[in-house]
Amino acid sequence: MPPRPEVDTTAFAPWRVRLGDWVEGVRFSRFIITLIIVNAVILGLETSPAVMEHVGGLLLAANALILGVFVVEILLKLIAFGPRFFRSGWNLFDFFVVGISLVPAAGPFEILRALRVLRVLRLLSQIPRLRAIIESIMRSLPGIGWTALLLVLVFYVFAVMGTMLFRDSFPEYWGNLGASLFSLFQIMTLESWSSGIARPMLEAYPWVWVYFVPFILISSFMVLNLFIAIIVTATQSIHADEEELARQEVMGQLKEINDRLKRIEDGKSG
Repeated sequence: MPPRPEVDTTAFAPWRVRLGDWVEGVRFSRFIITLIIVNAVILGLETSPAVMEHVGGLLLAANALILGVFVVEILLKLIAFGPRFFRSGWNLFDFFVVGISLVPAAGPFEILRALRVLRVLRLLSQIPRLRAIIESIMRSLPGIGWTALLLVLVFYVFAVMGTMLFRDSFPEYWGNLGASLFSLFQIMTLESWSSGIARPMLEAYPWVWVYFVPFILISSFMVLNLFIAIIVTATQSIHADEEELARQEVMGQLKEINDRLKRIEDGKSG
């Protein structure tokens, strides 16, 4: 269930508060998740000419009906939360995805027909576990950026070295900086690097393993583990924030109960 924007109950009519509770409730959220899954199946079936020939009209009607429900959902949230609706990144994401689906996919907008599948991504905003993963990745972006810069530097240094050392003997792999970078990317992915690049070069340069082994250790193992560590740390940070928020809510409830008990005791003593 996506996070509900904070609503000031003093500024909204009671019916809007109740509407917000209902549209963000568990039952309605499960209904929307079911429609997203059904819509994903429909979009997949639309790629089959045979299926479209037999039940194409029915699929298009069901797709339009589901889109109408999504539009109503967005409108209900806008009515319930007002401008506060746009303070949630997930609400903005849903608004964008549904808005794209409403643009007529004809003429210069024909490409938007393919973008209808983005509606499947609404599962990211509806399922808490998926939303937590995305939030972890977003929180880890600064660390990932610096790690990516380190990887770029490693690539650049090894590409320049490879071009200077091997361009005369193996121009197809090391003829220029671009070819060297592409070869290093293939080596980093460990895709046919041994039989395709390394072993032929070993015949001409028996010492070439001194060049390949450090690059693979740095790019494929050390940097990859750094990416994983950064994302794991961000995930733990989000869980810690959630636990702290839950603790604060419990403490607030306990304080409120304690204050009520004190007022009851004062009333009896008075």
